[in-house]
Amino acid sequence: MVNLLLFFLICSFKGLVALTSTALSWARHPTDKISSSYLFWSLWLISLGQGGYNPSLQAFGADQIANDDELPSTEYKKKSNKKSLFFQWWYFGICGGSLAGVTVMSYIQDTFGWVLGFAIPTVAMVASIFLFWCGSRIYAYKQDDAISEKPSRDIVRSIKEALSKLTSSRITLSNNNPEVVELELQEKPLCQNPGSTKGSKEGPCSGISYLVENGKVVSRLFPIWTMLLMFAVIFQQPATFFTKQGMTMKRNVGSTFKIPPATLQSAITVSIILLMPFYDALLIPFTRDRKGIRVTQRMGVGMVLSVLAMVIAALVETKRLEISQRMDPGLETEVPLSIFWLLPQYILLGISDIFTVVGMQEFFYGEVPVRMRTMGIALYTSVFGVGSFLSALLISLVEYFTASRGKGKSWFSDDMREARLDKYYWLLALLSVLSLVFYVIFCKFFVSRSSDLDNEN
Repeated sequence: MVNLLLFFLICSFKGLVALTSTALSWARHPTDKISSSYLFWSLWLISLGQGGYNPSLQAFGADQIANDDELPSTEYKKKSNKKSLFFQWWYFGICGGSLAGVTVMSYIQDTFGWVLGFAIPTVAMVASIFLFWCGSRIYAYKQDDAISEKPSRDIVRSIKEALSKLTSSRITLSNNNPEVVELELQEKPLCQNPGSTKGSKEGPCSGISYLVENGKVVSRLFPIWTMLLMFAVIFQQPATFFTKQGMTMKRNVGSTFKIPPATLQSAITVSIILLMPFYDALLIPFTRDRKGIRVTQRMGVGMVLSVLAMVIAALVETKRLEISQRMDPGLETEVPLSIFWLLPQYILLGISDIFTVVGMQEFFYGEVPVRMRTMGIALYTSVFGVGSFLSALLISLVEYFTASRGKGKSWFSDDMREARLDKYYWLLALLSVLSLVFYVIFCKFFVSRSSDLDNEN
């Protein structure tokens, strides 16, 4: 695991080095044209590295806590609380780094240039890789004996055998063991506990079993994963349309300074950093004394808060439009409405992140077997990746139906006097409510893995 993590970390480091060298080349020779392919590959390396180490590193970090599988009920709950604490403070650290990037690094880039702005993260990445490598001897490494040492090789072998049987259109029977013949005729697995011991020669069976079991786990979580996509769509709004709103509003602080609209995104991070200790010290112990609040319930609370954030965003945008439409287009460019009216929707999204994002990390990590912990975290991160694409698709559809078919001005018109972001926010709120309803239904019939462990014990 450590070698795999180091590989992806080094990929990100190489991408940062390439990005820094690109900025340096442009700073020395601003008239020269820099190959776009070189820039693309540097960004691709960074994306590859982050996509690889983000889920793996988080799962590996959570694995450092004592094993919580198949424990008695009371002890399981105690260990689960430790895991919950880990995910809370992991997200706290992520938000702290994000805040530093939005504030400190943005200031450095604007003041001292892009070269230093990219060089500092590169040096920080080198330091983090070195520190991670230094601790490799003291890490706890968890090995699942339920799969073979080389599952990929077994999977390939199982696929080859399945294709061979399909092409030959026959089943090979053994004359020595009638029980095996009967099992194969009944289409039952030839090994009752495939791949249960290391070095087992039942590679094809363990490979098929490995694929089937993984597919069952993912399909079991898929309905809830799908209902979380609308939360990820809302998650995209602060960096896009919220900022576009802020550009048209009054941003003065004092007589000279103007707040950059994108800076308000830090309100989400600040609210998370300030409220996370209260979440851990007050809310979780309070609910635990009252038989606890399940992870799915916490995620549901966050989804409700995100809907409220969209409702507030729609109301503020309606007010902004009313004021802008009463103004003379030739005299004023800014609506006399303070940008701080946007703060409630930012803060609500920050609070919803504490419930939903932390809950998603804990949920997808805890509802998969040990061998799939990295895939569990990858399922969590994929919610936001797919949600980003879904957001783009939704914008394209709204653009098509509101402008391209001649039904009036587009909701996303460049002229913010004619844009109807309020309607788009109401649409997101409606879709999120529908998603929340189905989420509640799916959670009602969902049986948690911890419940299975409790029943077994």
